[in-house]
Amino acid sequence: MENKIDINDKLVRIIGVQFFGIIIPNATGLVSSNDRSVTYLMLTYGYFILISFLIWQGNRWLLFRLEERYNWFINPAQKLIMILGANMFYTSMLVVVMLLIWYQGVGQVADWEVIKITAGVCVVCVIFITHTYETVFLIKERESDKVKTEKLEKARVQAELEALKNQIDPHFMFNSLNSLSYLIEYDPAKAKEFTESLAEVYRYILSNKDRRLVILQDELLFLQKYLSLLSLRFDDALQVNFEIDEKSKNEYLIPPISIFIVIENVVKHNEISKRSPMNVNVSLKEESLHIENKIVVKKVLHHSSKIGLANLEERFRIIVGKGVSTHISDGRFKIQLPMLKISN
Repeated sequence: MENKIDINDKLVRIIGVQFFGIIIPNATGLVSSNDRSVTYLMLTYGYFILISFLIWQGNRWLLFRLEERYNWFINPAQKLIMILGANMFYTSMLVVVMLLIWYQGVGQVADWEVIKITAGVCVVCVIFITHTYETVFLIKERESDKVKTEKLEKARVQAELEALKNQIDPHFMFNSLNSLSYLIEYDPAKAKEFTESLAEVYRYILSNKDRRLVILQDELLFLQKYLSLLSLRFDDALQVNFEIDEKSKNEYLIPPISIFIVIENVVKHNEISKRSPMNVNVSLKEESLHIENKIVVKKVLHHSSKIGLANLEERFRIIVGKGVSTHISDGRFKIQLPMLKISN
């Protein structure tokens, strides 16, 4: 398993190695003020800086290897034992061996009391530095997990949105074929015109399928094409009234084919004929599109795939951040489609 956590600690190591290589031998009495020779002091401090480097670099290597194999959240006790064991064994053994070599090199008798104190101080320093490393590891790991979670969530939402977009096609085709079958039976000439208009509408759906948002003006222009298609079947029995000023049409964004699905839902569930005409009102209020129609339930309902308004709800929730609002009162069905205002 490759260690994926990257820590840029080069400067810290350079400063830390020299700091401990000078401070510890002075603090433990290995180097005193009686050592007046500059050459001796330079060689001595150089040697202890080498020990400091080996301690730091060795423990760092062990820590990174253990980080790959053990996880604080899965096996914390085992990781703690392994880290402390590795730190104490490696550091103490290295300090003892290097100090014995140093005593022999300077021609002095090894002072085991000083050696034990120095080894103990080094172990404590290593544990403190290791704790700092582990804190950085946990912060980095948390950041990495957060990024991964955000990427997975984004991928999930994108996949969900794509699935919802793909549901538009069969839903639209199912209802259009119902209308076409009706015209073929009662008005073959209109059926041909309907087929041509259907191709034009379907072309718009395909061209905007991969877009998350369109300008309200474009959506309304497409809707006019769809309404002209419906007029081939219903003549003047279906009227859609718009109460939207021209300026506002270019100030808002809306998921494509949204109003189309609402109107399609009206046609699918309501009786529309010369005896029972249908009026649909579309207005803009408080950055939402309000669509309202009276309810005239069909005596015979065709099979419904049950994905129209549910699809719309999910698409708006994902893209706009708000779901659509629907309610029934006084025999009228009302739906609100939230939109996004284009900022200056």
